[in-house]
Parts: sequence; structure tokens; C-alpha cells
Amino acid sequence: FYLLFQGLRQISQRTISTASRRQFENRVPEKQKLFQEDNGIPVHLKGGVMDALLYRVTMGLTVFGKANTKIFIL
Repeated sequence: FYLLFQGLRQISQRTISTASRRQFENRVPEKQKLFQEDNGIPVHLKGGVMDALLYRVTMGLTVFGKANTKIFIL
């Protein structure tokens, strides 16, 4: 019990820093160009392969859930 108390005391005495340890480059302008480009692709698919995969999985789960709801209600 004493060791737990000591550990909590040390954690509470540490200073909390909101400063980032690593500097990240600002990629907002390049993302703005990508998403604002008028190339006929819907905005929810402009992020690449992961966006397309997430969209398909979400739509699949939606259709599956709706089918299950109709089965169980009837």
C-alpha cells in the first residue's frame, strides 16, 4: 500500500507539458489542395485506399444491419 501511495505521489508531482517533443511539418496546405481539387471524386473518397476501404466496410455493415433488422422484426 505504501509503494502505491509513493507512486501516485510521484506521478502527481510531475509537471504536465503540452509542448510537443517532436516537431511535425505543417501538411494542411497540401491536404487542402487534395480535398478542394475538382476531379469528380466524392470528398469522402479523396483520402485514398483507406477511405475507400472504410466506406465499403461501413456500407456493408449498414446493409447487413438493415437486413437483420427486417428479418428480426418480421
